[in-house]
Amino acid sequence: MKRVLFSVIVFTAVGFTFCQSKAHALTFTVLPITQKTEQWSVKVSEAKNVKEFARPQKGEYQVYSLEVKNIGEKAATVDVQLYRNDPDSITRFSLFGCLDENCDKPKEDSKMLAESLNDGSPLKFNHFMLADKASELEVVIIWTQKGQEGRNLKQTFKFTEDGVN
Repeated sequence: MKRVLFSVIVFTAVGFTFCQSKAHALTFTVLPITQKTEQWSVKVSEAKNVKEFARPQKGEYQVYSLEVKNIGEKAATVDVQLYRNDPDSITRFSLFGCLDENCDKPKEDSKMLAESLNDGSPLKFNHFMLADKASELEVVIIWTQKGQEGRNLKQTFKFTEDGVN
C-alpha cells in the first residue's frame, strides 16, 4: 500500500513538473539587444530612469527604450509600429494608440520620418511600458524606397526573452 501511494505521489509530481505552462514574462536578461537587416537596425535598451516617467512595476510592466536607424537605401515614407503578444490570445496589441478617434496618419508624417531617418537621425522611443504578461515584442517597419514609392516594403523584428526570434 505504501508503494502504491508513493508511486501515485511521484507520478503526480513528475506530471506537474513537465505539464507546467510555458508562458513567462518578457524580461530581457542582456540589454541592449540589436537586430539588423540590410535596411534597418533596431535596438532595445533599458529606459533611463526619469522622475516624470513611469517606473517598472513588478508583476505589471517593465520599461524599455527603442531606437530605429536606417542603414540601407533611402526611404520615401516610413511607419514604425510596436506590438506585444498576450499568452491568452492570438491577437497582437499595439503599444501606442491614437490620441483621438482620427487614427489616420498623414502621409506627410511618414515622409518627414523618412527624411529624418535618411539624414542619419534615429527614431527613438525613449520610454515605453511593456506588460509583464507579454513574452514577445514585435517591431514592424513599413516603408517605401525613393524612386519606388508605389510599393510598400515591410520588415518585422521580434524580440523574446532569449533576445531574438
